[in-house]
Amino acid sequence: MPSIRARLLNRYLRLVMKPMRLHEMDPETLRAWMEKRVLPVRLGDVALDPVEKGSVRGEWQRPNDPEPGTILYLHGGGYVFCSVRTHRPLTTALARASRRALFSLDYRLAPEHPCPAAIEDAVAAFDWLVGEGRDPAAIVVAGDSAGGGLALAVMLALKARGGPLPAGAVLYSPWTDLAATSESVNRNARADAMFQRDSIIEGAARYAGALDRKDPRVSPLYADLSGLPPLLVFASTTEMLFDDSARLAEKAKAAGVDVDFRPREGLAHVWPLFYPLIPEAKASVRESAEFIVRRLAAAASP
Repeated sequence: MPSIRARLLNRYLRLVMKPMRLHEMDPETLRAWMEKRVLPVRLGDVALDPVEKGSVRGEWQRPNDPEPGTILYLHGGGYVFCSVRTHRPLTTALARASRRALFSLDYRLAPEHPCPAAIEDAVAAFDWLVGEGRDPAAIVVAGDSAGGGLALAVMLALKARGGPLPAGAVLYSPWTDLAATSESVNRNARADAMFQRDSIIEGAARYAGALDRKDPRVSPLYADLSGLPPLLVFASTTEMLFDDSARLAEKAKAAGVDVDFRPREGLAHVWPLFYPLIPEAKASVRESAEFIVRRLAAAASP
């Protein structure tokens, strides 16, 4: 059962977030609305360093005396809104817990820049990290919601060109099927504390642009997942995108991928975003850091 704090958060989201008809808001208004509601960040020993290198824009988030290895983080927001800033509560916590430097990417957003713009930006960021002297096998990709789907799309793009892949990926409530064929989109439409179904459908249209929503670049669930590195996947049983994660885990396992799927009962979509407000967010960040440390250690082993 969710903690008292998690249940209170769900109630708050139902009152404030869910009634918002996000699909009817123009992108600029939506982005401004979200930026005004950024949770306060406890930086602790994490230093922020903005980056703008050609097409790569984002922010380094480094704990004191970081261990070897890098996290490339891709924020969620339906590919339409949110930013490096909105996700700092989660990303700085992940950097601190793992003791690794984290690069959070500000990729181009839809509908101004539909698919595959975000993929191109994320691949460019991965290449930039490697070009700066980082071993691809010492990079872990992470992302939430749309950013989780983007993390998969990036690894698929790297695989397609025959290049090296990261050591693994951490995916929080990844959006993997923008065609919305998952049964949970309807089954959990009322139970989901955060979003309305129409917002998911319209958000998918904004990102897909001229592409079919089952195009693997748009919806990585429809891709050949074989050859991907180990995945750690979190999802809530009551969110509309739950089956996007469950189906991903099932298909990836069938393709021979090492998948650790961790469903949680009754939590909000991408609950780690609410670090440190709810204990479930703290636990998931800790579990993610443990996975990252293990994957980087395995990659460093001869």
